[in-house]
Amino acid sequence: MAKLLEGKIIAERIKEGLKKEIGGLPRKPVLASVMAGDNPGAEAYVRSQQKTSAALGVEYLFHKLDKDINEAKLIELIQGLNADKAVNGVILQLPLPAHIDYKNICRFVDPEKDVEGMHPANMGRLICGKAKVLPCTAAAVMELLKSIDVDLYGREVVVVGHSGIVGKPLALLLLDKLSTVTVCHIGTNVAGMLEEHIRAADILVVAVGKERFINGELIKDGAIVIDVGINRVDGKIVGDVEFETAEKRAAYITPVPGGVGPLTVTMLMRNLVEIAKQKK
Repeated sequence: MAKLLEGKIIAERIKEGLKKEIGGLPRKPVLASVMAGDNPGAEAYVRSQQKTSAALGVEYLFHKLDKDINEAKLIELIQGLNADKAVNGVILQLPLPAHIDYKNICRFVDPEKDVEGMHPANMGRLICGKAKVLPCTAAAVMELLKSIDVDLYGREVVVVGHSGIVGKPLALLLLDKLSTVTVCHIGTNVAGMLEEHIRAADILVVAVGKERFINGELIKDGAIVIDVGINRVDGKIVGDVEFETAEKRAAYITPVPGGVGPLTVTMLMRNLVEIAKQKK
């Protein structure tokens, strides 16, 4: 039976350190949050950010925009936040409305205020191994692995999901540790190769956003399973992995909720504090 990798416990420890760092700053950090339209997942993430900000002594400025806002108006708001010297960090809540291109919009966030590490300049620094701030969810996964002191050198790591927010940056972070990284996606599944890769994984990270997408019977005995997925099914939150079956085979597994989620918000705050310290 797998041991649970509970992100909340790790997050609380990191937040205690952040409180001390914030106490040493000349003024409390300010995080500006921009959300366009309504989305239950994004709204839950915002509430978590607000709660964590209050606990740490961070000022949280929430900008709620209409779902019909055009790109020009959104860019105008972002540029205003970039110019505001009181604002340390800016975050764009996802998903954005369908008519807005996130890849275009994110490049307008000042890379020195980009708390998500998603600006092209910051992604370039990540590729070069010089990033000061890391994409939050990818950083959360790395913290979970660090918490169990797993040796990543040469380990077979399979990442299911190749998004720019999780899969791609996580693969780069794992490569820096000299893991053998395989990134799977819809093409892998269509080619009929997904099951083979999952069975071979010493460490499996799943971030596809489809409830119970991974059959728990495929998990390698003694593997480490990190489930990034958050899906609402019949009023409950479940992950991308069939937890009940996977738990019997894995050595470690993240619960959903309570695994990656709490740490993601903490990584966001760690990025904000890092930016505020650099400005100091």
